[in-house]
Amino acid sequence: MRQYLGKVTKHDVENAFGVTILPAGILLREEHLVLLEKHRIDSLFVIDADQSAAGTPADQTREAVGKLKERSRAFYDAFKETGQIPLKELEAEIVPAVQNIARTPGMFKLFEAVKAQGDYTYEHNIGVGVISTMIGKWLQFSEDELAELTMAATLHDIGKVKIPEHILNKPGKLTNEEFELVKKHTIYGYEILKKTEGVSYRAALVALQHHEREDGSGYPLGLTADKIDAFSKIVAVADIFHAMSSDRPHQKALPFYEVVRQLRECFFGQLDPAIVHALLDNLTAKLVGQQVLLTDQRVGEIVYINPHDGEAPLIKVGEEFVDLSSKRQIQIQRIIGF
Repeated sequence: MRQYLGKVTKHDVENAFGVTILPAGILLREEHLVLLEKHRIDSLFVIDADQSAAGTPADQTREAVGKLKERSRAFYDAFKETGQIPLKELEAEIVPAVQNIARTPGMFKLFEAVKAQGDYTYEHNIGVGVISTMIGKWLQFSEDELAELTMAATLHDIGKVKIPEHILNKPGKLTNEEFELVKKHTIYGYEILKKTEGVSYRAALVALQHHEREDGSGYPLGLTADKIDAFSKIVAVADIFHAMSSDRPHQKALPFYEVVRQLRECFFGQLDPAIVHALLDNLTAKLVGQQVLLTDQRVGEIVYINPHDGEAPLIKVGEEFVDLSSKRQIQIQRIIGF
Protein backbone atom coordinates (compact mmCIF):
# COMPACT_ATOMS: atom_id res chain seq x y z
CA MET A 1 0.00 0.00 0.00
CA ARG A 2 2.94 2.35 0.49
CA GLN A 3 2.98 3.17 -3.21
CA TYR A 4 -0.30 5.05 -2.75
CA LEU A 5 1.02 7.44 -0.08
CA GLY A 6 0.75 11.05 -1.30
CA LYS A 7 -1.51 10.06 -4.22
CA VAL A 8 -5.10 11.24 -4.70
CA THR A 9 -8.08 8.89 -4.96
CA LYS A 10 -9.62 9.07 -8.45
CA HIS A 11 -12.98 7.53 -7.45
CA ASP A 12 -14.85 6.82 -4.24
CA VAL A 13 -13.27 3.80 -2.53
CA GLU A 14 -15.81 1.20 -1.37
CA ASN A 15 -15.36 -1.88 0.80
CA ALA A 16 -16.73 -5.36 0.05
CA PHE A 17 -20.18 -4.33 1.35
CA GLY A 18 -20.45 -1.30 -0.94
CA VAL A 19 -19.81 1.22 1.84
CA THR A 20 -17.72 4.22 0.81
CA ILE A 21 -14.51 4.17 2.82
CA LEU A 22 -12.83 7.19 1.27
CA PRO A 23 -14.27 9.81 -1.09
CA ALA A 24 -12.79 10.70 -4.45
CA GLY A 25 -10.19 13.46 -4.44
CA ILE A 26 -8.68 12.77 -1.01
CA LEU A 27 -4.91 12.99 -0.54
CA LEU A 28 -3.80 9.66 0.89
CA ARG A 29 -1.88 9.79 4.17
CA GLU A 30 -0.76 7.15 6.67
CA GLU A 31 -4.13 6.90 8.45
CA HIS A 32 -5.89 6.33 5.13
CA LEU A 33 -3.58 3.42 4.30
CA VAL A 34 -4.32 1.88 7.70
CA LEU A 35 -8.05 2.22 7.03
CA LEU A 36 -7.71 0.60 3.59
CA GLU A 37 -5.77 -2.31 5.05
CA LYS A 38 -8.40 -2.87 7.75
CA HIS A 39 -11.03 -3.18 5.02
CA ARG A 40 -8.76 -5.51 3.02
CA ILE A 41 -8.55 -3.15 0.05
CA ASP A 42 -5.24 -3.70 -1.70
CA SER A 43 -5.72 -1.85 -4.99
CA LEU A 44 -7.39 1.37 -6.05
CA PHE A 45 -7.38 4.01 -8.76
CA VAL A 46 -5.20 7.01 -7.89
CA ILE A 47 -3.63 9.99 -9.61
CA ASP A 48 -0.65 12.15 -8.69
CA ALA A 49 -1.43 15.07 -6.43
CA ASP A 50 -0.37 17.59 -9.06
CA GLN A 51 -2.76 16.01 -11.57
CA SER A 52 -5.79 16.20 -9.27
CA ALA A 53 -8.53 18.79 -9.64
CA ALA A 54 -6.40 21.72 -8.53
CA GLY A 55 -9.20 24.16 -9.19
CA THR A 56 -11.59 22.77 -6.56
CA PRO A 57 -12.19 24.87 -3.43
CA ALA A 58 -10.61 22.24 -1.18
CA ASP A 59 -7.45 22.15 -3.27
CA GLN A 60 -7.31 25.92 -3.44
CA THR A 61 -7.60 26.08 0.34
CA ARG A 62 -4.79 23.55 0.83
CA GLU A 63 -2.61 25.49 -1.59
CA ALA A 64 -3.37 28.82 0.12
CA VAL A 65 -2.67 27.36 3.56
CA GLY A 66 0.56 25.78 2.33
CA LYS A 67 1.79 29.10 0.99
CA LEU A 68 0.79 30.84 4.20
CA LYS A 69 2.69 28.32 6.30
CA GLU A 70 5.79 29.05 4.25
CA ARG A 71 5.26 32.77 4.78
CA SER A 72 4.93 32.11 8.50
CA ARG A 73 8.25 30.26 8.55
CA ALA A 74 9.95 33.08 6.59
CA PHE A 75 8.39 35.65 8.93
CA TYR A 76 9.76 33.96 12.04
CA ASP A 77 13.14 33.33 10.45
CA ALA A 78 13.40 37.04 9.60
CA PHE A 79 12.48 37.95 13.16
CA LYS A 80 15.08 35.57 14.58
CA GLU A 81 17.74 37.07 12.31
CA THR A 82 16.98 40.76 12.85
CA GLY A 83 15.17 40.89 16.18
CA GLN A 84 12.54 43.06 14.47
CA ILE A 85 9.01 41.97 13.55
CA PRO A 86 8.47 42.39 9.75
CA LEU A 87 5.33 44.43 10.39
CA LYS A 88 4.69 45.46 6.77
CA GLU A 89 4.67 41.83 5.62
CA LEU A 90 2.44 40.90 8.54
CA GLU A 91 -0.13 43.61 7.76
CA ALA A 92 0.02 43.44 3.95
CA GLU A 93 0.29 39.67 3.40
CA ILE A 94 -0.13 37.39 6.39
CA VAL A 95 -3.14 38.93 8.18
CA PRO A 96 -5.20 39.36 4.95
CA ALA A 97 -4.31 35.79 3.89
CA VAL A 98 -5.43 34.38 7.26
CA GLN A 99 -8.71 36.30 7.00
CA ASN A 100 -9.32 35.11 3.44
CA ILE A 101 -8.75 31.48 4.43
CA ALA A 102 -11.12 31.90 7.39
CA ARG A 103 -13.89 32.80 4.90
CA THR A 104 -13.54 29.45 3.12
CA PRO A 105 -16.79 27.45 2.99
CA GLY A 106 -16.59 23.84 4.11
CA MET A 107 -15.50 24.07 7.72
CA PHE A 108 -14.12 20.55 8.07
CA LYS A 109 -12.03 20.77 4.90
CA LEU A 110 -10.68 24.06 6.24
CA PHE A 111 -9.83 22.53 9.61
CA GLU A 112 -8.10 19.68 7.81
CA ALA A 113 -6.03 22.18 5.81
CA VAL A 114 -4.85 24.15 8.87
CA LYS A 115 -4.06 21.13 11.07
CA ALA A 116 -0.39 20.93 11.97
CA GLN A 117 1.11 17.78 10.47
CA GLY A 118 4.82 18.45 10.33
CA ASP A 119 6.46 21.66 11.51
CA TYR A 120 4.15 22.31 14.45
CA THR A 121 5.57 25.61 15.66
CA TYR A 122 4.93 27.47 12.40
CA GLU A 123 1.76 25.67 11.39
CA HIS A 124 0.18 26.22 14.81
CA ASN A 125 0.37 30.01 14.51
CA ILE A 126 -1.55 29.94 11.23
CA GLY A 127 -4.12 27.43 12.51
CA VAL A 128 -4.82 29.48 15.64
CA GLY A 129 -5.04 32.66 13.56
CA VAL A 130 -7.64 31.12 11.24
CA ILE A 131 -9.74 29.51 13.99
CA SER A 132 -9.67 32.65 16.16
CA THR A 133 -10.83 34.71 13.17
CA MET A 134 -13.71 32.29 12.57
CA ILE A 135 -14.76 32.54 16.22
CA GLY A 136 -14.61 36.34 16.00
CA LYS A 137 -16.95 36.21 13.00
CA TRP A 138 -19.39 33.96 14.86
CA LEU A 139 -19.32 36.44 17.76
CA GLN A 140 -20.14 39.21 15.23
CA PHE A 141 -16.99 41.25 15.66
CA SER A 142 -16.57 44.34 13.51
CA GLU A 143 -14.03 44.30 10.66
CA ASP A 144 -11.61 46.40 12.70
CA GLU A 145 -11.91 44.06 15.69
CA LEU A 146 -11.41 41.04 13.43
CA ALA A 147 -8.24 42.49 11.93
CA GLU A 148 -6.86 43.17 15.40
CA LEU A 149 -7.85 39.70 16.62
CA THR A 150 -6.31 38.00 13.57
CA MET A 151 -2.99 39.75 14.11
CA ALA A 152 -2.97 39.01 17.84
CA ALA A 153 -3.83 35.33 17.30
CA THR A 154 -1.20 34.89 14.58
CA LEU A 155 1.44 36.39 16.90
CA HIS A 156 0.30 34.66 20.09
CA ASP A 157 3.33 32.33 20.26
CA ILE A 158 5.97 34.82 19.08
CA GLY A 159 7.78 34.37 22.41
CA LYS A 160 8.67 30.79 21.46
CA VAL A 161 11.49 32.15 19.29
CA LYS A 162 13.39 32.51 22.57
CA ILE A 163 12.83 28.87 23.58
CA PRO A 164 15.43 26.35 22.33
CA GLU A 165 14.04 24.33 19.42
CA HIS A 166 15.22 21.02 20.87
CA ILE A 167 12.83 21.64 23.77
CA LEU A 168 9.92 22.79 21.60
CA ASN A 169 10.35 19.76 19.35
CA LYS A 170 11.11 17.22 22.07
CA PRO A 171 9.12 14.05 21.27
CA GLY A 172 8.79 12.91 24.88
CA LYS A 173 7.41 14.49 28.03
CA LEU A 174 9.13 17.66 29.18
CA THR A 175 10.92 17.72 32.50
CA ASN A 176 9.64 20.17 35.11
CA GLU A 177 12.56 22.48 34.35
CA GLU A 178 11.88 22.34 30.61
CA PHE A 179 8.17 23.04 31.10
CA GLU A 180 8.94 26.04 33.31
CA LEU A 181 11.15 27.37 30.52
CA VAL A 182 8.46 26.82 27.87
CA LYS A 183 5.92 28.66 30.02
CA LYS A 184 8.11 31.76 29.79
CA HIS A 185 7.21 32.14 26.10
CA THR A 186 4.14 34.07 27.27
CA ILE A 187 6.27 36.68 29.04
CA TYR A 188 8.82 36.80 26.22
CA GLY A 189 6.02 37.35 23.70
CA TYR A 190 4.51 40.14 25.79
CA GLU A 191 7.86 41.90 26.03
CA ILE A 192 8.52 41.57 22.29
CA LEU A 193 5.12 42.88 21.19
CA LYS A 194 4.84 45.60 23.82
CA LYS A 195 7.93 47.32 22.44
CA THR A 196 7.05 46.79 18.75
CA GLU A 197 5.68 50.01 17.27
CA GLY A 198 2.55 49.41 15.19
CA VAL A 199 1.41 46.34 17.13
CA SER A 200 -1.55 46.93 19.46
CA TYR A 201 -1.21 46.48 23.19
CA ARG A 202 -4.01 43.89 23.02
CA ALA A 203 -1.78 41.69 20.86
CA ALA A 204 0.83 41.86 23.62
CA LEU A 205 -1.85 40.90 26.16
CA VAL A 206 -2.85 37.89 24.05
CA ALA A 207 0.76 36.70 23.94
CA LEU A 208 0.88 37.04 27.74
CA GLN A 209 -2.56 35.67 28.61
CA HIS A 210 -3.48 32.89 26.15
CA HIS A 211 -2.58 30.22 28.71
CA GLU A 212 -4.52 31.89 31.53
CA ARG A 213 -7.71 30.14 32.62
CA GLU A 214 -11.03 31.46 33.93
CA ASP A 215 -10.58 29.76 37.33
CA GLY A 216 -7.06 31.10 37.87
CA SER A 217 -5.36 27.76 37.14
CA GLY A 218 -3.41 29.03 34.11
CA TYR A 219 -0.06 30.75 33.68
CA PRO A 220 2.04 32.89 33.89
CA LEU A 221 0.10 35.08 36.37
CA GLY A 222 -2.80 32.87 37.46
CA LEU A 223 -5.35 35.47 36.36
CA THR A 224 -9.08 34.89 36.81
CA ALA A 225 -11.86 35.53 34.27
CA ASP A 226 -12.45 39.21 35.01
CA LYS A 227 -8.77 40.03 34.44
CA ILE A 228 -8.30 38.20 31.12
CA ASP A 229 -8.75 40.15 27.87
CA ALA A 230 -11.57 38.95 25.60
CA PHE A 231 -9.15 38.36 22.71
CA SER A 232 -6.99 36.22 24.99
CA LYS A 233 -10.03 34.09 25.86
CA ILE A 234 -10.78 33.49 22.17
CA VAL A 235 -7.17 32.60 21.34
CA ALA A 236 -7.08 30.24 24.35
CA VAL A 237 -10.00 28.24 22.90
CA ALA A 238 -8.55 28.26 19.37
CA ASP A 239 -5.13 27.29 20.73
CA ILE A 240 -6.48 24.27 22.60
CA PHE A 241 -8.74 23.14 19.75
CA HIS A 242 -5.96 23.36 17.15
CA ALA A 243 -3.41 21.68 19.43
CA MET A 244 -5.67 18.73 20.25
CA SER A 245 -6.61 18.31 16.58
CA SER A 246 -3.00 18.30 15.35
CA ASP A 247 0.01 16.04 15.49
CA ARG A 248 2.44 17.51 18.02
CA PRO A 249 6.02 16.47 18.76
CA HIS A 250 4.94 14.68 21.94
CA GLN A 251 1.41 13.56 21.02
CA LYS A 252 -0.66 12.50 18.01
CA ALA A 253 -3.91 14.27 17.15
CA LEU A 254 -6.79 13.21 19.41
CA PRO A 255 -9.92 11.53 18.01
CA PHE A 256 -12.75 13.95 17.16
CA TYR A 257 -14.96 12.76 20.03
CA GLU A 258 -12.12 13.30 22.49
CA VAL A 259 -11.46 16.85 21.23
CA VAL A 260 -15.14 17.71 21.68
CA ARG A 261 -15.33 16.01 25.08
CA GLN A 262 -12.31 17.85 26.45
CA LEU A 263 -13.56 21.20 25.18
CA ARG A 264 -16.94 20.60 26.83
CA GLU A 265 -15.20 19.70 30.09
CA CYS A 266 -13.38 23.03 29.91
CA PHE A 267 -16.79 24.76 30.13
CA PHE A 268 -16.55 24.17 33.83
CA GLY A 269 -14.07 26.75 35.01
CA GLN A 270 -11.20 26.87 32.55
CA LEU A 271 -12.48 28.43 29.31
CA ASP A 272 -15.12 31.06 28.57
CA PRO A 273 -18.36 29.05 28.02
CA ALA A 274 -19.75 31.50 25.43
CA ILE A 275 -16.64 31.11 23.26
CA VAL A 276 -16.58 27.33 23.57
CA HIS A 277 -20.29 27.27 22.73
CA ALA A 278 -19.68 29.40 19.63
CA LEU A 279 -17.09 26.92 18.37
CA LEU A 280 -18.91 23.70 19.24
CA ASP A 281 -22.34 24.92 18.13
CA ASN A 282 -20.97 25.88 14.72
CA LEU A 283 -19.17 22.53 14.47
CA THR A 284 -22.36 20.67 15.30
CA ALA A 285 -24.43 22.71 12.85
CA LYS A 286 -22.16 21.61 9.99
CA LEU A 287 -22.05 17.92 10.87
CA VAL A 288 -25.10 16.72 8.92
CA GLY A 289 -23.96 15.24 5.63
CA GLN A 290 -20.38 14.70 6.77
CA GLN A 291 -18.75 11.31 6.33
CA VAL A 292 -17.26 9.97 9.53
CA LEU A 293 -15.00 7.14 10.62
CA LEU A 294 -16.39 5.45 13.72
CA THR A 295 -14.33 3.90 16.49
CA ASP A 296 -15.42 0.44 15.26
CA GLN A 297 -13.74 1.39 11.93
CA ARG A 298 -16.98 1.63 9.97
CA VAL A 299 -17.60 4.65 7.74
CA GLY A 300 -20.96 6.36 7.64
CA GLU A 301 -22.76 9.65 7.06
CA ILE A 302 -24.29 11.84 9.73
CA VAL A 303 -27.98 12.26 8.93
CA TYR A 304 -29.43 13.80 12.11
CA ILE A 305 -28.13 15.74 15.10
CA ASN A 306 -29.78 15.02 18.44
CA PRO A 307 -30.67 18.50 19.80
CA HIS A 308 -30.20 17.21 23.34
CA ASP A 309 -26.92 15.41 22.66
CA GLY A 310 -25.03 16.98 19.76
CA GLU A 311 -22.04 14.66 20.19
CA ALA A 312 -24.14 11.53 19.60
CA PRO A 313 -25.81 11.91 16.18
CA LEU A 314 -27.69 9.42 14.04
CA ILE A 315 -25.40 7.90 11.42
CA LYS A 316 -26.26 5.96 8.28
CA VAL A 317 -23.82 3.11 7.70
CA GLY A 318 -24.75 1.33 4.49
CA GLU A 319 -28.43 0.43 4.97
CA GLU A 320 -28.17 0.56 8.77
CA PHE A 321 -28.87 3.54 11.02
CA VAL A 322 -26.63 3.79 14.05
CA ASP A 323 -27.85 6.01 16.91
CA LEU A 324 -24.77 6.96 18.92
CA SER A 325 -26.94 8.23 21.78
CA SER A 326 -28.01 4.63 22.47
CA LYS A 327 -24.76 2.91 21.44
CA ARG A 328 -22.30 4.66 23.72
CA GLN A 329 -19.55 2.15 22.99
CA ILE A 330 -19.29 3.62 19.47
CA GLN A 331 -18.05 7.15 18.90
CA ILE A 332 -16.83 9.35 16.07
CA GLN A 333 -13.12 8.69 15.55
CA ARG A 334 -12.77 11.41 12.96
CA ILE A 335 -14.60 13.46 10.37
CA ILE A 336 -13.31 12.37 6.98
CA GLY A 337 -11.44 15.39 5.74
CA PHE A 338 -10.78 16.57 9.34
